[in-house]
Amino acid sequence: MTSLAASRHEASSSRLGIAEGEREILVFKLGLEEYAIDILRVQEIRGYETATRIAHTPEHIKGVINLRGSIVPIIDMRIKFALGSAEYNQFTVVIVLNLDGRIVGIVVDSVADVATITSDQIRPPPDFAGALDVRYITGLGTIDDRMLIMIDIDALIASQDMGLFDAVAAK
Repeated sequence: MTSLAASRHEASSSRLGIAEGEREILVFKLGLEEYAIDILRVQEIRGYETATRIAHTPEHIKGVINLRGSIVPIIDMRIKFALGSAEYNQFTVVIVLNLDGRIVGIVVDSVADVATITSDQIRPPPDFAGALDVRYITGLGTIDDRMLIMIDIDALIASQDMGLFDAVAAK
């Protein structure tokens, strides 16, 4: 987390009554699995709408939408994570993220909830000796009997293989 994001997180957490070491996450589904991202990265959640396709973009970039005058790239996370073909229905949503001033939308199967998680509830990702790319997985969180795949959404969106931003602009 950048120092700006960390200070924003601390200020927001104290206002919301969240204890130190806890953080709020947005839990969403892709297929049968639940993933989680930092709630402070979420600007809004919208119903899915077809994006305007841009020629010669990777398959996981569905296109762009006009969001109150801003052109926002839309990424289908199911396609990005190679989880099979995406089916769009009444539960499909776009999570609009604000990543240090860059607005990006991610398409997910559904949003489950907002939860609070402590660092004690997060374990490091498994080591598969290179057989699995875990660069963007910060850990596996457990809340009650649920297993959550914790995603570093900043690193994922800014990554060179995502193809959204110049490597120079990425942190």
